[in-house]
Amino acid sequence: MLGKLVGFDDTIVAVATAHGLGAIAVIRLSGPQTYPIVNSLFPSKDLTKQPSHTLHFGNIVDNGSIIDEVVVSLYKGPKSYTGEDVIEISCHGSPYIQQRIMDACISAGARLAKAGEFTQRAFLNGKLDLTQAESVADLIASNSAASHQTAMQQMRGGFSKELHTLREQLITFSALIELELDFSQEDVEFADRTRLYSLVHDAAKTVQQLIDSFQMGNVIKNGVNTAIVGKPNAGKSTLLNTLLNENRAIVSDIAGTTRDTIEEVLNIDGILFRLIDTAGIRESADTIESIGVQKTMEKIREAGVVVYLFDANETSVEELQQQVDTFKSQQVNYLLVGNKIDITGEAALRAKFREFPHILFISAKNHEHISDLKNTLVKKVMSGDLNTENTIITNARHYAALKEVYKSLNDVRQGMDNGLPGDLLALDIRLCLHHLGEITGEVTNEDRLDYIFSKFCIGK
Repeated sequence: MLGKLVGFDDTIVAVATAHGLGAIAVIRLSGPQTYPIVNSLFPSKDLTKQPSHTLHFGNIVDNGSIIDEVVVSLYKGPKSYTGEDVIEISCHGSPYIQQRIMDACISAGARLAKAGEFTQRAFLNGKLDLTQAESVADLIASNSAASHQTAMQQMRGGFSKELHTLREQLITFSALIELELDFSQEDVEFADRTRLYSLVHDAAKTVQQLIDSFQMGNVIKNGVNTAIVGKPNAGKSTLLNTLLNENRAIVSDIAGTTRDTIEEVLNIDGILFRLIDTAGIRESADTIESIGVQKTMEKIREAGVVVYLFDANETSVEELQQQVDTFKSQQVNYLLVGNKIDITGEAALRAKFREFPHILFISAKNHEHISDLKNTLVKKVMSGDLNTENTIITNARHYAALKEVYKSLNDVRQGMDNGLPGDLLALDIRLCLHHLGEITGEVTNEDRLDYIFSKFCIGK
């Protein structure tokens, strides 16, 4: 399939830097006519005679008019990002200048690139596999140290190497089993069943670990919706302000001050928590406040973790038990946080709520135990230690394919347990190879590629 797609006869162009004003902008071209197109706009020197991976200063000129002084970077294929001839024009960041240069390149024979088309060409020309290509988009979108490290690890091929090793081993066994079919009358076995069983067992274990890592990967990539809920005047807005170290929410002794949800992002140890300060949960005749309570219930259902904040001095054990029972019945991932320990004292409150050993007691007003709350939040959403050197799955497409791989491996294992003949074992192994190939792009189709790369930004 890929062979039919490689061999582009057109040249694409796009602005590779962010839109808007800036000191500089980069315009990227890729394709067979890259050098002739830019050469026609760059009279300072003949670029076709210059070596690859060099920089050249001069003017971009269109119809005798100088558009800008630029630096031109040359990358001759196949030693370029896309595997084709690539030139990057670094110009001043004026949107007007960028558009003039783009128009000149298009008039000279280039066409505007589609979203992700540079990376798509890199994939189709074998510069990187599909998992590495998708990690490019993740790297661009990374907004924390953890998401950056995870994307870098995948872009360098950590995930791909694991899959490639497994795939090569399965291909070897598949070939040997299918060879047996040619000698079925001689009743010989070329494929060592014991080794195959061991391989499948180890592979299933590795794939299961990758599947299990998706929960952590999703947290790293997308962050966690974290709803701060509780009765009015429990200190929710004070806690939000304390966590953010700024007065983001209005704090008042008047119950029901927060009528709508307030959302902010907090980075704790590389994990993004999307904090949502909600209206207090209580019965109210106030129409506006009632709408706020309704929104709170919606946020609870959407949240990855719910911080239930309560005034430890005013709340009874029975009230807290009722709330816990409600959370459990609704399968809410909750964290109990008792506030205002500065009033009665932490020891007395721990004795009061001794039936709830997992309560975290704090004083949002005095910033007591806030660091403990942050650490607990991280532990609450992470299934294991955050080690971004390990392979962590962050892509939903990879996750779905890995589940199919695991199912196929189990079918192979059960087939050997049941003494399944070689031809049926070969079918199960081929199915497993198919799903592995879907992840890396060794098995794909043009429509799926267009969908994947359409989610990239223009110019990448």
